[in-house]
Amino acid sequence: MIKLFAARKIAAPLLLFALTAFIITFQSCKKKRSETANILFKITHNKLYKDFTPEGYQVVFKQVFNTEKQKFTHAGVISEWYGSNHYEPVFVLNHLFNGDLSKAYDDYLMHATEHGLSPEIFHADDLKSAIEKLNSKSQVKTIDEAYRAIAELEISAANSMIDYSNALQYGVINPKYIYQRYYTATKRPDYSSMSAVFHISDMQSYLEGLQPKDPQYIALQKALKNNYEEKGFSGEECKRMILVNLERLRWRNKPLEDKYVIVNIPDYMLTVVDSGKSVLKMKVCVGQGRNVDNKNTLSAYDDTCKVDKPGDHETPLLNSLIYGVEVNPVWNIPRSIANKEIIVQAAKDKFYLENNNIDVYKDDKLVDNPEDIDWTNITKENLPYDFKQKPGSSHSLGLIKFIFNNKSNVYLHDTPVKSAFYRKMRAISHGCIRLGDPKGLAQNLFGDGDKFKTISDDMEQDNSDPTTIYLPKKTPVYITYVTCWADEDGKLQFRNDVYGLDIVLYDHLQKILQPGSN
Repeated sequence: MIKLFAARKIAAPLLLFALTAFIITFQSCKKKRSETANILFKITHNKLYKDFTPEGYQVVFKQVFNTEKQKFTHAGVISEWYGSNHYEPVFVLNHLFNGDLSKAYDDYLMHATEHGLSPEIFHADDLKSAIEKLNSKSQVKTIDEAYRAIAELEISAANSMIDYSNALQYGVINPKYIYQRYYTATKRPDYSSMSAVFHISDMQSYLEGLQPKDPQYIALQKALKNNYEEKGFSGEECKRMILVNLERLRWRNKPLEDKYVIVNIPDYMLTVVDSGKSVLKMKVCVGQGRNVDNKNTLSAYDDTCKVDKPGDHETPLLNSLIYGVEVNPVWNIPRSIANKEIIVQAAKDKFYLENNNIDVYKDDKLVDNPEDIDWTNITKENLPYDFKQKPGSSHSLGLIKFIFNNKSNVYLHDTPVKSAFYRKMRAISHGCIRLGDPKGLAQNLFGDGDKFKTISDDMEQDNSDPTTIYLPKKTPVYITYVTCWADEDGKLQFRNDVYGLDIVLYDHLQKILQPGSN
């Protein structure tokens, strides 16, 4: 009984404290929320806002949101933010009466075409109508009409601002959703980045800050505005190439490191960039593409080109870290090449394997006399063998390969077939990237020290023993796909769409920019 009494003595002050805290919080919240009514009345001098209550507004907001949410790309973000912030009408209070929203509509949303985009995808007209409605005394005569008008403007402004911010900072398309062999780390908008629109203090500074500052982007914007045309391409194709490459530039997948290696597939070139400057360039050969003859262009293609269907040997888009080289490498021949080439050649010439330094393995054991195998009876369905090409001057990988982790098992490597670098169209490999100057790349990455001397000596001596040498510092590598850009002299460069990736991207852009047109 004494313990129970003591417990009650303790509980009573706690209950009183909790009740007091609740009343203070409620009064504080009520006082804070009532400021909305005071601000609206003070600005508009409209007496109906004296009847504004947070509770009444919240009911209408939810009704409007549930009716309109199917229009929105990021309805969840809008719902979560307002639900966590007492449904405070931040756009009306902070950006309507000072003209911010009208300026956002007139000077930015309606100028989306400067980015190759359309005002319609940001629901610009809905925002304009909501602004005009709330500013019109004839359309807002009761407090319920005011609740609805405020809610409509809040939701419309939030939706337009989120979509516009996302488009300029991240692009309107996620490349991972449209390309089957896209393995490049690409940052996408999240709740934190999208909810930033609710905390804008200076609307003009915020919107100006969304404009990409990359000189490449600005160069393509200028070309789009001036209807730039390149010899060898139609005006319509030039326009479309500029549009798709503007979108690529908006993707957050660009190198952030001081030094990196970048390969542009349609240009058949590798560049080493250090501190923003090109310090090494060389020709490369990339994987065979589905559009090597350029039959399909952005102004002439059919439905079969609209979906990404990569050929077996197309080089993937990726980023990784070069961590070393293998001099006089052994080539573990991929199954796809073994099926289509190795067993076919072995069936024609029983000494093909020996002449090309190719060892045959079964269950990880070396086969002693592969020329005794009847290769005419071996098919890809019943192939029990694996193949490895030993080092040598005629080795398919040449004398050196640069190694980096990737799920496609591709790398940069030397080649014994130097004549390929004199071709204009160099999409001819099985997927890996053949280097025009592999020793030059090794020297750039390793520097003039003992490691590079070992590499150089082993390459010159045609040493038959493979040697792996690790970089003291890993170097980022990016394999990318760009068909239109400004070169170092500011001149626009255009390249053929060897893999048809422009067509895939353009079609997806049109589905967004002109829904119902496809």
